[in-house]
Amino acid sequence: MTTPSDRPESPLTRRRFLAWSAASVAVAACDLATPTDRPSTTGPLPATSLPGQTLGPTTVPTGAATSTPAPAPSPTVSPAPSVEARRTLYRDGALTDARSDRLDVGISILVEGGVIRWIRPSDGEEDPGPRDGLEIVDASGATFVPGMVDAHCHVTLPGGARWTDRGADSPRVLLDVAERNARLMTASGVRWGRDVGAPYVELGGGERRALSLTVRDRWRDRPGYPYLRAAGTWLTRRGSLPVRINDLEADSADELLNQALGQLDDGADLVKLYLDGPDDSVSPWSVDEISRVVRAVHERGATVTAHSGRIAGARAGVRAGVDALEHGFELDRGVCSEMAERGTFLVSTLAVFRSWRTFAETAQPATFVRLTGGRAFIAARRERARESIALARAAEVRIATGTDAGGGSLRANQLAWEVEQLVGAGLDPWQALASATWRGGQLLGERDAGTIREGGPADFFLVHGNPLSDPEALWRVWRVAWAD
Repeated sequence: MTTPSDRPESPLTRRRFLAWSAASVAVAACDLATPTDRPSTTGPLPATSLPGQTLGPTTVPTGAATSTPAPAPSPTVSPAPSVEARRTLYRDGALTDARSDRLDVGISILVEGGVIRWIRPSDGEEDPGPRDGLEIVDASGATFVPGMVDAHCHVTLPGGARWTDRGADSPRVLLDVAERNARLMTASGVRWGRDVGAPYVELGGGERRALSLTVRDRWRDRPGYPYLRAAGTWLTRRGSLPVRINDLEADSADELLNQALGQLDDGADLVKLYLDGPDDSVSPWSVDEISRVVRAVHERGATVTAHSGRIAGARAGVRAGVDALEHGFELDRGVCSEMAERGTFLVSTLAVFRSWRTFAETAQPATFVRLTGGRAFIAARRERARESIALARAAEVRIATGTDAGGGSLRANQLAWEVEQLVGAGLDPWQALASATWRGGQLLGERDAGTIREGGPADFFLVHGNPLSDPEALWRVWRVAWAD
């Protein structure tokens, strides 16, 4: 692992700032300019509801991970806020864009109506306008960090040592869990969530739908709430999961395809295939069977991601053209090379093994062994997963990251833990932070997710310390701009 440069940090000059700003805009534009032949579509969601709840029709943004992004569920950024718009000047902090190990100190940011109006060296600030109604925040000693993207989470589930049991809780309980998770995510600096599996529950009128879709609709346009993309429920081959979590099981490739399209009909933003089968050494679906799903989903303007804890499912999924592998605990050089060539994302969740290890001391012994397999199993799986990350990095695979909160044992405010684990697996701190910010934005096809730029939304937070030399600084969230 290399370490950040030891060069002294000095205040950003106006000339160097302008060069940095222009380069950042150019890089962001290049990241999103990859051509694609997949159409981008939007469509109305069914006005389904849980008992006692009413949901109106809305619009679901979709789009391939490498395409020009479709309309997002985030509010439109206005180029000219009203006179009454709230104004905040964050003065004299440090700034990282998570694209290098460079930390720029002595930076001020003016926010008006939730929009970044300018970013300037503190000794070269522009006039922020009338002082009446202007809040000035002393950001000295803190770092501006782009709002993070938890690219693998399950917002309707709480996590913990009995995470597998919680999928059977009532929809009412799980909706309350999601509300708590929204607060946890925001307070920890997570602006975007990508929910990759939720219980498939009964709705009003006898309909069934993945609960995450209801949560996404409820959160849309709520100030201070995370923006959410949702995959619907897990799509599995029958018998793949040892504990049923209200997912959908298929016995044939035709049934799998129909279920995948049914998730899109329900309003899912993407489709999640579970590629660990009843036999760990064999993919539950063939390359041709997975390819049928991928082609059909791409024709609908959406993407396919695949749970992959074992190498057999990883090989089949990548060869079949899935857009991302979740977890990727067992990869080899061949799979990583093909992922890099195809542009397949890896979404890491290394921290689950560190979480499991804590249960040896905090959970009842029988619970620890039943859920984790014991200390030796955890250690072996963790080491193999770390090797997979190192291989992916060497092959220049695009790595996003997530907590697996809820669907695993982590909680919704622990993305910083995953960043630390990526550093431990060989990524430089800035690369690990990139995985939790703009790389996640690339995966979502969202230009502004995980970025800080003039004219963009004020989706940043402040931490005490420098996350480019001390990843633990991400735990020390001091202020969240979009929730002020």
